Amino acid sequence: MVNAFLQYLRYEKNYSTHTVVAYRRDLSQLMEYVAREYQISQPDQVDSDMLRAWMVSLMEGGSSARSVNRKLSCLKSFWHYLIRQGYAEKNPVQKVLAPKTKKPLPVFLKEEEVEEMLKSDPNSENAFISGRDNLIIDLFYSTGMRLSELIGLTDDQVDLDACLLSVTGKRNKQRLIPFGPELREAIKSYKLKRNDQVKGTPVRLLVREDGSPLYPQLVYRMVHRRMSEVATLSKNSPHVLRHTFATTLLNRGAELNAVKELLGHSSLSATEVYTHTTFEELKKVYKQAHPRA
Repeated sequence: MVNAFLQYLRYEKNYSTHTVVAYRRDLSQLMEYVAREYQISQPDQVDSDMLRAWMVSLMEGGSSARSVNRKLSCLKSFWHYLIRQGYAEKNPVQKVLAPKTKKPLPVFLKEEEVEEMLKSDPNSENAFISGRDNLIIDLFYSTGMRLSELIGLTDDQVDLDACLLSVTGKRNKQRLIPFGPELREAIKSYKLKRNDQVKGTPVRLLVREDGSPLYPQLVYRMVHRRMSEVATLSKNSPHVLRHTFATTLLNRGAELNAVKELLGHSSLSATEVYTHTTFEELKKVYKQAHPRA
């Protein structure tokens, strides 16, 4: 049954080799457990109590809730396949609740750390690259756009007169993002340098020295290096600047729904994680400042 299911995933569902290997490992772990603890050798003999006991044993053995949930997702697919093929009559996974995962709060930079990042890069002797890299950081911080959105940005998506960016986000959803006069001047200055540097008409707003588009790893490495120079965070990535944008807005009184629209989130629940971050900051301020904290 297990091999037939894995063949189905690989050749009919076109799952990646990595996913199929992971599912094979998960199912092997389960079957080894029920064989050892319950003397059961067939999947259709497994019930929900056995699955719960297996999950408990995994977590007691050090597996995280996220890891157990991934294995549970594998079991859901497996028993759905068994029932559809007539190998089993009941789905024991339906009665099993997934363990709750603790979502880590987004990390973000302090305002003074961002200002330090926006200073000219002391490691760059190339004025074009230095100006471009500063603009990349400014765009992330001032607009909260995603890495893919930034790389795909073209000149005609930037309205310097109205101070508006038109970006294409996930599922080709478009949104408008306003920006301030400082970013407008930074874009103007960069475009002058770019047009002197690059022959012809560049395809994108942000380009390499030869006019070719940026690629994600180039931007990631630059942001990681510049961020490491000003802060000691657990993560140093472009997405941290997106977190910083959202957190800064909420800390300064922006409405949650407005931040949702600026970030391009499809639901408010994705934006609400930032309220937890701002609340944690408020608690720190309270503990530091109040005599009875």
